[in-house]
Amino acid sequence: MSFTLYPAIDMRGGKCVRLLQGDYDRETVYGDSPLDMAKSFADQGARWIHMVDLDGAKDGKRVNDSFVIEAANNLGVSVQIGGGIRTEEDIVHYLENNVTRVIIGSIAISNPEFAIEMIKKYGKAIALGIDAKNGFVATHGWIETSETRAVDLGRRFADAGAETFIFTDIATDGMLSGPNLAAVKELAAVTKKEVIASGGVSSLEDLIALKQFSKEGVAGAIIGKALYESRFTLQDALNEVER
Repeated sequence: MSFTLYPAIDMRGGKCVRLLQGDYDRETVYGDSPLDMAKSFADQGARWIHMVDLDGAKDGKRVNDSFVIEAANNLGVSVQIGGGIRTEEDIVHYLENNVTRVIIGSIAISNPEFAIEMIKKYGKAIALGIDAKNGFVATHGWIETSETRAVDLGRRFADAGAETFIFTDIATDGMLSGPNLAAVKELAAVTKKEVIASGGVSSLEDLIALKQFSKEGVAGAIIGKALYESRFTLQDALNEVER
């Protein structure tokens, strides 16, 4: 199985930001234009870009979608988007505007029947985002923690036909402390599907460690703060793990 890198653009108030462990009160602004940031990643060779509408995740509706659609239409890369996707109309809005993959998250807990229906209808164009705090699924922009274990949710949706999971360990997100490799591997083992790791990547060594398990379902990594803090360049990372 190939291993894909997903440089991340988290959007809030029309700017590129990073939150520390999902905390909206601990925000750092890294750029005034999500589109300029996306173009920079595309110019460095990214094949995919991971975009998150943080306002949408919190408000439960699309807020920064114009940047996503512009990137999908103009940069020649595949774009996946999460945050604020609650209805089929939201999904169709993105897919009809050339976004490659739509990530559903909170709705898998609040309305699992609908989430499963969307997976069956749109197939690989839907990814399930599982954000976990101490092994339990967090929802609504990580503000709430459910009583559902991440692996149990993964198993249920894999059985329903989900092909791609994006796993974020909130404890590591934005901390540059290394990914939760054990949890990522466990989800891949339980679902037997592709799992993209998110949160904690701080070095090229972290990416190499994740790639070692690509044959076991660890299909890629989302990189955010490490790029913004210049721990390494996207070009260096692509050369290291996608060659």
